[in-house]
Amino acid sequence: MNGTALGLVLVAAVVHAGWNLAAKRVDDGARFVFLYYTVSAVVCAPVAVVALVIQGQHPQWIWLPAALLTAVFHVAYGIVLQRGYRVGDLSVVYPLARGSGPLLSVLAAVVLLGERPGWLGLAGALLVVTGVLVIGLGSRSAADARARRAGVFYGLLTGVAIAAYTLWDDHAVNALAVPPLTYFAAGSVLQSLLLAPAALRAGGRIGALWRAHWREAVAVGVLSPVAYVLVLYAMRMAPVSLVAPAREVSIVLGGIAAWLVLDEPHPARRLAGSVVVLAGIAAIAAS
Repeated sequence: MNGTALGLVLVAAVVHAGWNLAAKRVDDGARFVFLYYTVSAVVCAPVAVVALVIQGQHPQWIWLPAALLTAVFHVAYGIVLQRGYRVGDLSVVYPLARGSGPLLSVLAAVVLLGERPGWLGLAGALLVVTGVLVIGLGSRSAADARARRAGVFYGLLTGVAIAAYTLWDDHAVNALAVPPLTYFAAGSVLQSLLLAPAALRAGGRIGALWRAHWREAVAVGVLSPVAYVLVLYAMRMAPVSLVAPAREVSIVLGGIAAWLVLDEPHPARRLAGSVVVLAGIAAIAAS
């Protein structure tokens, strides 16, 4: 991976951990996801239009279905992730969500495509599973055990959504040649529209939620596109097999934030598990 791509990915990792910390502070689901996707749409759409005009690009019809599919994947991702943060700890949900995507990709390649990964890929998968166990096992109370199980479940479910949108987005910006900024902006608008019915049903609660958590909504709505657009541009400079694992440095950063900012329990064990997951992802990428 060249230096520019690596720099983009590392900055994206820091930004990504930051917006997840903000999202963890809000105890809500689809309504909060609607708020921050709407913020993203308001911020990104004008920028994307100006970029198209400056670059002299003409929109292609294929851009719309490409953006619609990523919007569906991202809506599922946002709702499941927010549910996970509602019932589990950041230091459990976040590393499992970010770490399970590469593992699921390996399993899909073996089961669906008949691929046979080398020993390094198998060792990486084993490390990811080991790290997940380190993060998810061990509790001193029944309440802690329930929260841990819920965090593990939603973390892994979020990983499924991450694997889906990562593979599709790589195809969209490379094979379909959709400009990353336009792609993300169109996806943000469609994500807001897809969640609009749930927001309308909520009525006045959306306004109350905005007044209570507008800072978090703005933080997630701005930082999330910044992080992901950086990754999309990095995908144009380096293979997704290198970009996807490198961005998971955010796993360790999220664990540190959960410990220092949220004072979540078992910091040493969960940070150790996050490092093991990160090592596994790196091994999968190198295989």
